[in-house]
Amino acid sequence: MDMIKMMKQAASLQKDLKKKQKQLAGQTVEFASADGSVSMTISCDMKPKSIVISPELIQSGDVKKIESAVLDAVKGAVNRAQDEAAKEMKSLTAGMNLPF
Repeated sequence: MDMIKMMKQAASLQKDLKKKQKQLAGQTVEFASADGSVSMTISCDMKPKSIVISPELIQSGDVKKIESAVLDAVKGAVNRAQDEAAKEMKSLTAGMNLPF
């Protein structure tokens, strides 16, 4: 492959990457804690959008349970957003034989 062709491909990939990043910023995922008492929405560029805690959980006054449910929702939402972003980014590099 000649150098000019490689440079064109790199420029095209960079342009596509910026477009994909913008798309991911507008895409959100949601995840709820195991008991459904806390849910979190996060964009696929890892920007938290909302956390909803059920009134029943708050009224319980059980700080440990609240902390656990919030942490569960945050971890799950972040993992789901990372998975979605990785899947989208992988589509950009398909067929390029990159090591990631």
